Amino acid sequence: MAHSLRSQGSIRTALGARVGAIELKIAFVMMIKAGLSRCLVLTAAAAVLAGCGALGASGPHTRTGKAAGLLSSSSAGPHTVSGASGPPPLGGHEDGTPPSGPAATGSAPGAFPDAYRRWGLDRPLTPPPRPPRVKPPLAAMWPPVPGLATVIRRVATTDRVVFLTLDDGIEKDPAFVDQARDLGLPFTQFLEDEVIGDHYGYFRRLRELGNRIGNHTLTHPKLAGQDYEFQLREICGQQDVLHYRLGLEPHLFRPPYGDYDWNTLRAAADCGLGKVVLWRAEMEPDGLVYRSGSGLRPGDIILAHFRGPDMLKGATMTDMITSLLREVQAQGFAVARLEDYI
Repeated sequence: MAHSLRSQGSIRTALGARVGAIELKIAFVMMIKAGLSRCLVLTAAAAVLAGCGALGASGPHTRTGKAAGLLSSSSAGPHTVSGASGPPPLGGHEDGTPPSGPAATGSAPGAFPDAYRRWGLDRPLTPPPRPPRVKPPLAAMWPPVPGLATVIRRVATTDRVVFLTLDDGIEKDPAFVDQARDLGLPFTQFLEDEVIGDHYGYFRRLRELGNRIGNHTLTHPKLAGQDYEFQLREICGQQDVLHYRLGLEPHLFRPPYGDYDWNTLRAAADCGLGKVVLWRAEMEPDGLVYRSGSGLRPGDIILAHFRGPDMLKGATMTDMITSLLREVQAQGFAVARLEDYI
């Protein structure tokens, strides 16, 4: 009983610290937006932190992980990857580019040319063209507005390429790591903390293959209609988690369900996320479906999810990826890395 009470107390303390750190961050953002100079805001931060040693002396954005209550000591469960419960450090670039790995150069290295047979494909993946030297103009849904993140549903390119994105992080199938490595498959992961828990090591392994990571909120709420402070907590909170867990500062954000409003775009920008990435095609258990028209088009962004048999009518995640790639191949497209184009 005493041990249980101590554990509950530790959880409450950790959650309180985490919420407190995010609330403090929101307060400073609001002070800046209210017109106070950054100098005054930093002075105020120093005064607060001088009496609050638990946050550390380097300011409200100190990335200690444990001080913010973000690093659990609990077991990671059956899919635990070595090192999953610890913070980075991985190094690399702030945009999520890993320092090394088989896919660190080029979009699809195809490290194992005959691996397509292992994964049920009729032929190898078509290599994408070399990334453009100058990235194409954003095919924005709204004209860019200063201070707001830009909303993107597709890439403005004539290259016969599409871009794969994987959301949430519910399924953590070790076989998918092998599949992604064998095929040299490029994709972007939009991660949600609530369903990942202590399993960030799994997604670290996928990142080490060259696959970038974006922000998908802490708890996957419907953001449209929520007030600015709520949205800031969800988005900045996950930005902080990704920094603590993986050493990243992503620049791409995907709102849950694709729903957003002006507050979403303000909050995303204030959290350092300049682009809100939507999609035109979505992979469902029965195949690709389209938000408009039919068939893939150059520059399409495809939405899929980290899902397992319970959500895929008994199919595994690798089965789903194979089915998706067959459709992409049948329509004459290559899969390229989104970050090479935007």
